[in-house]
Amino acid sequence: MASGFGKIVVGTYVEIKRSDGRIHQAMVTSLNEDNESVTVEWIENGDTKGKEIDLESIFALNPDVAPDEEIAPSPETPPPPTPTCVKVNKIAKNRRTIAPPKNDTPSRDNRGLRNCNIILTYLWWFNSRRKSNCVKEVEKLQEKRERRRLQQQELREKRAQEVDTTIPNYEIMYMIRDFRASLDYRPLTTADLIEEHRICVCVRKRPLNKKELSVKDLDVITIPSKDVVMVHEPKQKVDLTRYLENQTFRFDYAFDDSTTNEMVYRFTARPLVETIFERGMATCFAYGQTGSGKTHTMGGDFSGKNQDCSKGIYALAARDVFLMLKKPSYKKLDLQVYATFFEIYSGKVFDLLNRKAKLRVLEDGKQQVQVVGLQEKEVKCTEDVLKLIEVGNSCRTSGQTSANAHSSRSHAVFQIILRRKGKMHGKFSLIDLAGNERGADTSSADRQTRLEGAEINKSLLALKECIRALGRNKPHTPFRASKLTQVLRDSFIGENSRTCMIATISPGMTSCENTLNTLRYANRVKELTVDPNQVMEGGRPNIHAVNQLDLLDEEWLSISPQRDDLKLLCEQNEEEVSPQLFTFHEAVSQLVEMEEQVLEDHRAVFQESIRWLEDEKVLLEMTEEVDYDVESYATQLEQILDQKIEILTELRDKVKSFRSALQEEEQASKQINPKRPRAL
Repeated sequence: MASGFGKIVVGTYVEIKRSDGRIHQAMVTSLNEDNESVTVEWIENGDTKGKEIDLESIFALNPDVAPDEEIAPSPETPPPPTPTCVKVNKIAKNRRTIAPPKNDTPSRDNRGLRNCNIILTYLWWFNSRRKSNCVKEVEKLQEKRERRRLQQQELREKRAQEVDTTIPNYEIMYMIRDFRASLDYRPLTTADLIEEHRICVCVRKRPLNKKELSVKDLDVITIPSKDVVMVHEPKQKVDLTRYLENQTFRFDYAFDDSTTNEMVYRFTARPLVETIFERGMATCFAYGQTGSGKTHTMGGDFSGKNQDCSKGIYALAARDVFLMLKKPSYKKLDLQVYATFFEIYSGKVFDLLNRKAKLRVLEDGKQQVQVVGLQEKEVKCTEDVLKLIEVGNSCRTSGQTSANAHSSRSHAVFQIILRRKGKMHGKFSLIDLAGNERGADTSSADRQTRLEGAEINKSLLALKECIRALGRNKPHTPFRASKLTQVLRDSFIGENSRTCMIATISPGMTSCENTLNTLRYANRVKELTVDPNQVMEGGRPNIHAVNQLDLLDEEWLSISPQRDDLKLLCEQNEEEVSPQLFTFHEAVSQLVEMEEQVLEDHRAVFQESIRWLEDEKVLLEMTEEVDYDVESYATQLEQILDQKIEILTELRDKVKSFRSALQEEEQASKQINPKRPRAL
């Protein structure tokens, strides 16, 4: 690196002046020694921009990074004496020859020395003239440096007076404030066009809550424009110096903390309502950590523990469905509206509208997934829908987690179904997912918590891969990998299917890690749906993963559906799922399958036992007769006992296998790498 670059190195942040007069910070990305300039880059409206700037302009605005100046002598200072003409002659060779005055006729002895002195005088004069601009520039730099130092000192003194020492991270707060001051804000408004996406991914930031405000947590999320989210992640250097790493994400829409549910609905779920009237399937789900605003977005505003269901996306979608029914083009279809509300907890499905009855998920002869026993309630108006939502929310499974004292531990699925003459016409599935941070609970010592975390982890992974298959029109969708994607199968494979994901994020610095995990997950979902040529603008596509998926699709007919859907997920997400974690998920899946089978067989044995009791009762009554047929009695009793022994032995063997599966799950959980895997 040339010394002329002063204190500038690649990665240095400097102030630059734009053509319109604006001054803002930019990062130096390269040093150009050929033309003494630097290349800088900055982010504006979500785009990375850059330009080349000469060093003189950089030093003029950033004197603190300029090299130590070597002040040129003033014109009044005489040049140092030159002992001989030899040195001057050497210098004169590189300068144009200057003739002495014509009237000057020195003697032969003094002629050479005199000529040397004349040349030296002209050279000094010429050199001093040449350096005068440099001297002026240096003086300007010195003045600006002093002025800047005074301004910085005044700013420090002013901030020192304003500093609230009770704020633990006030240095970070000022860094974020200064960074935000350099941004151009263009938030989403109702005037913005609603674009049509087969898969729409957006992000919603909630305000700081009372708990965060009470501990004076910092807001580290900035949404400068309608499709950009920035995270100001605090970092610390080796020398303990603190700094910000500003990470930028782009989505279809970005909603700041002042956005209402109505506004979110306008750009997310509302465009999907028409899909179900056109014989299509629509899915809208909220994803994020516990307490990030998922239930608020989907279910409605909270006032303390009371929830106003009329302000959530569930109710807003229902309202528009009934408005659409009144349109002449749809009124003639004579459609009926039904609603279902169920939850998926630890791989099991429960009907929230039927006293939380446990349901079975099966595939019929046409390979259509059926939730056996799920009750559909006919609704005539929005008020009917609100009543069902209140009933379902009141019995949804919740409990304490490592992240939240009252966490939703299940995925809640509310569906609006249109039927025409009893046949399915369209379906809108609205889903409030469990908190994504619960996926980290797979190594808990408590089996129930492990199973909860494993199911959430697996279902979120499966959901992402199913959206990938939908966005790329892949011939196979790995919907069998989880109960969530299994019950949503028709939404992923239908020709007229549309999906919207609302990633909800917490703004606090204490939630920064979970927020970044949510944004990375949402970002990967959207990356899978854009044009490959456009992907190159933001990063290289994962070509290896695409080819691997193609190869696995060709082998699909030769493998077990559920197990190998899970295997496909894990192989497609090697960064998130270690071999040990895959083994654990496999053990959990086997455990859940065996549990269902044991319960089903036990129920069948119980019913059969009732029949046996009736038969045995008849036999015993027969023996009370004086001349009963002893041989017939013995034969029938033997048949009953043989049946009992056969069926009970089979059930006992299955229970033993089930107990072995419990032990395998526990052993597999202990083999999981204690290092926390990246969030899905």
